[in-house]
Amino acid sequence: MERRLLSLKEAAYMLDIKTGTLYNWVWQRKITFVKQGSLVKFDVKDLEKWIEKNKVDITKYEV
Repeated sequence: MERRLLSLKEAAYMLDIKTGTLYNWVWQRKITFVKQGSLVKFDVKDLEKWIEKNKVDITKYEV
């Protein structure tokens, strides 16, 4: 069975950003997260959706 929830560090690695940046996004409610007691976790499927939602469509820009 595939692990579904990632730690802050693992999610930051997946998104190729610093953990501090991801923590700020959590604080600002810019990204979906799961609370497990005092821990912040990230659902892999939510991260994949977030990536798709934030893709820039290059066909909208002229070269």
